[in-house]
Amino acid sequence: MYQGSEAEELARRILKLSNRIIFLLLVLALIFVLLVFNFQLPSLSEAQPVALPQADENGLFTEAARQEYKRHEIISKYWQAPDISEAEFETNAEYILYGKELIEHTARYFGPEGRVSPGASNGMNCQNCHLDAGTRIFGNNYGSVASTYPKYRARAGRLENAVARINDCFVRSLNGEAIDSSSREMKAILAYMFWLGKNVIRGQKAPGSGFVELDFPDRAADTSAGKKVYSEKCSSCHQIQGEGLWNTEIKEYTYPPLWGPHSYNDGAGMFRLSTLARYVKTNMPFGSRFDQPQLSDAEAWDVSAYINSRSRPHKSFRGDWPKLNEKPVDHPFGPYADPFSEQQHKYGPFLPIVKYLSSPSERKSN
Repeated sequence: MYQGSEAEELARRILKLSNRIIFLLLVLALIFVLLVFNFQLPSLSEAQPVALPQADENGLFTEAARQEYKRHEIISKYWQAPDISEAEFETNAEYILYGKELIEHTARYFGPEGRVSPGASNGMNCQNCHLDAGTRIFGNNYGSVASTYPKYRARAGRLENAVARINDCFVRSLNGEAIDSSSREMKAILAYMFWLGKNVIRGQKAPGSGFVELDFPDRAADTSAGKKVYSEKCSSCHQIQGEGLWNTEIKEYTYPPLWGPHSYNDGAGMFRLSTLARYVKTNMPFGSRFDQPQLSDAEAWDVSAYINSRSRPHKSFRGDWPKLNEKPVDHPFGPYADPFSEQQHKYGPFLPIVKYLSSPSERKSN
């Protein structure tokens, strides 16, 4: 007979063995159920197929379903930003998320009442030009930053890294000051941009980054026609005088100013007519997409000309385009490698300039 502690030890062993037997029986029962009902667990690694358009009650596809399916097919050909929820698993998640915050709400940190450096920018946000925090297809996104920087930039005439490019935007588009390249904010912006492009092959440009191609018109852009387009399709958001709509509660623009003292200066990329026109074509007015634009090409050129004809801050960048043969035909400030005026370089027609620069015979005759 077992006595005292020996009996207690035997009881514990029997209880432990009983629990194991019960667990094993439950596992066997579950396996039996799965086999009987031919139940299949979903594979986490399987790619989800594109959902086909659903037929209506008559067995026909609705036009809305067709269009949505077509749009999905088109979008799938372009770079897609990774889901921001995935960033929390990165070792530098804090920087990535802070970087996204800075792109979306730059004014809160560097605007007139900024938390980090008050008055270091004009109050606009980075995503006013780089839409959806730099993720929108043909919305001037950041998809190619990681894969292409450092790179040679003709405007500077030298190789530039991403830090220099970011500060260029602060000085020009935000009409402000360069931020400390070693600051937490710069590290965060870089972390976010490089995380967005982490899957783009080095040396390649992400499909859908930058802007859509837009042919030069065969005439000069018409600022009078552009004013009419602006009044009808832009002023409800950006206001009649182009001053934008400032939100005093969150201390940033609901809609950014397009000219005036708080807009981009005349050294910004958007001050080039082709840059602004390509941006406007696929993204403006509100609700436009690259595959569903609301403006004609002519309207995009004309309204861009009108916007850039209005007054804005001036900054001198004497070192721009040191090699004249690399200067774009629509850069509005001389000197040039051709005999055409600043007026024509700003508003066009641009095709005669292109022809002159591309044809030795044209140059000789002039």
